Amino acid sequence: MVTHNPAKPHATNNPASSGNQPGSGGQPESGPQGAVGADADGEASWPLTTWPGWQRFATTEPIRPPQIGDAPRSQDERLAYHSAFVTIRTPAITTLTTQVRTLMLLGRHQQATARPSLIVTGPAAAGKTTALLHVGRARHLAHTHNTPPPDGRSRQAVPVAYVLVPPGASAKTLVTEFARYLGIPITGRMTTTQITEAVCHTYTHAGVRLVMIDEIHRLNPRTTTGAEAADLLKDLTERLPATFVYAGIDVTTTPLFTGVRGAQLAARASLVECGAFPARHGKSEPFKELIAGVEAALDLHKHRPGTLPRQASYLHQRTAGRIGSLTRLIRQAAITAIVDGTERITKASLETIRIDHHAEQHRRPKTRN
Repeated sequence: MVTHNPAKPHATNNPASSGNQPGSGGQPESGPQGAVGADADGEASWPLTTWPGWQRFATTEPIRPPQIGDAPRSQDERLAYHSAFVTIRTPAITTLTTQVRTLMLLGRHQQATARPSLIVTGPAAAGKTTALLHVGRARHLAHTHNTPPPDGRSRQAVPVAYVLVPPGASAKTLVTEFARYLGIPITGRMTTTQITEAVCHTYTHAGVRLVMIDEIHRLNPRTTTGAEAADLLKDLTERLPATFVYAGIDVTTTPLFTGVRGAQLAARASLVECGAFPARHGKSEPFKELIAGVEAALDLHKHRPGTLPRQASYLHQRTAGRIGSLTRLIRQAAITAIVDGTERITKASLETIRIDHHAEQHRRPKTRN
């Protein structure tokens, strides 16, 4: 099964359609994650870490692979398609979808303590953010479908929030990201406590039920500012009527799980692993199945089905079994094939593609001095 594959921190939205943005009645403050640009059509462009950007992403019809009977796409359309591409529904996405839905039901009426949470962890390029955003979009659509505005009011619910932990996060910079998502007006004179009060009031009033926090590995409770940021998150989980889901690189090996604060997090959070795909698992070949799913989504005129699964061993070596590296390699090869007119992907064409440094280093044997 394939679904839309969003770019990690960025989406677009027409601000004219987002006049009901909570907190400001207009546009959020611009900044590192809130800057507004323009997309290819000249419309305002918003990051996913703002409500207009998230709303556009969540409500835009997912792209789909070519279907039998479809009119042929133009070259530009096919290039755009392979740039955005689709997401293969992995076991991690299925597990996360079930876990999030269950924990949201479990914590719906819990008030005395923080609700149970989830942490999506794994190596870089393993599909953590893709899984997180896929589940967030599904929860957004489910909520808006099942919970229309009362009495015909036009005010839209804000069921999902998406926040990135800023580098070297302090409590104030982190809570400012929460404020920016809903366009809550803040000033340089406001204290962390004042911003937190505004965030808790606005998020509760807006009906946020799922808070997704990405890049959680950036948080380091061993530093003074990191400890304050970790305490802020604990405070928010206890004050907001929402389920928290975190995502980060190899979280269990970071300082996040150490000390008293780490023990508290470990006691409340379940882990969902997004790991590399093994070449074999018992009698099955998970990585080859993944490759077949990616190949089936290609839109190339002369590509022979089955070519890429036959190269499973080679592709596993090239990508270390990581879905992010695999899809990047195949997408780049597809775009190259369209531009140069070959319209097919072969092992020879894959050899000309360079991808992320980690994957390239993995394929090179280590030399001994």
